[in-house]
Amino acid sequence: MFQEVEHAAAKGQAVNALCQMTGLSRASFYRARTPPAAVLVEMEIRDEMQKVAVEWPSYGYRRITAALRKRGFSINHKRVLRMMHEDNLLCVRRRSFVVTTDSRHGLPVYPNLAGQIVPTARDQLWVADITYIRLRTEFVYLAVILDAFSRRVVGWALGRTLEAKLAIAALQMALAARTPVAGLVHHSDRGVQYASQEYTDLLKQHEAQISMSRRGNPYDNAACESFMKTLKYEEVYRNEYRDFEEAGASIREFLERVYNQERLHSALGYVPPAEFEQNGGPGQ
Repeated sequence: MFQEVEHAAAKGQAVNALCQMTGLSRASFYRARTPPAAVLVEMEIRDEMQKVAVEWPSYGYRRITAALRKRGFSINHKRVLRMMHEDNLLCVRRRSFVVTTDSRHGLPVYPNLAGQIVPTARDQLWVADITYIRLRTEFVYLAVILDAFSRRVVGWALGRTLEAKLAIAALQMALAARTPVAGLVHHSDRGVQYASQEYTDLLKQHEAQISMSRRGNPYDNAACESFMKTLKYEEVYRNEYRDFEEAGASIREFLERVYNQERLHSALGYVPPAEFEQNGGPGQ
């Protein structure tokens, strides 16, 4: 154990020295490392494994192995056990762990309006979702809101709990930054955070239409699902966050600078979301 700590410390010192020599931040150093194809496959497995572990907190590594195989992954239980240990998922079944999407509530739900909309300008359709991010000693949660027209992140919030205030903070950021006119459609899953009275009241105050995914149909929020995979592959899995503050700073840089301002998006004709909005859409 002592040797492992020594090795980790030496590795951290080497990274710090390299960053000082090159002028890079730690986050930029880790982000710049391009993973080979084998690593991308492992990222896909880890992402799916985490989803299963959070959705089914009582599952052990053998059941998670079976679930992964049903989802098309060729993997054995020994590898799953190792990866669960590395990702701090073995303790999920022993703690009071809250699923990111809890639709088992008595709050009002709303029909899916998003499937009928093909946005032609910004602030016609926003899509919202929440994901989890593992730090060294804890899980934290990220709520995001995207403009479906440009795929731009217009609001986000990072927090240690899944209370409604996390989603509300992301919505408040989006509303302050964009000031949408009446008629905006806000789409999310049926999670208690989005169905809460405080959240829906805030949308109604801004004359937004509320839309929610159909029960058990994740494809209704495909844009956010795609974004979350990009976030995990290009930011989260390439970093080693020491604590909540470092995670927040690095994720802010990725969302607001890298993703919104620089990353080329295939669905936008290979321009970044901010440029796509500035040009007024495709072919403008």
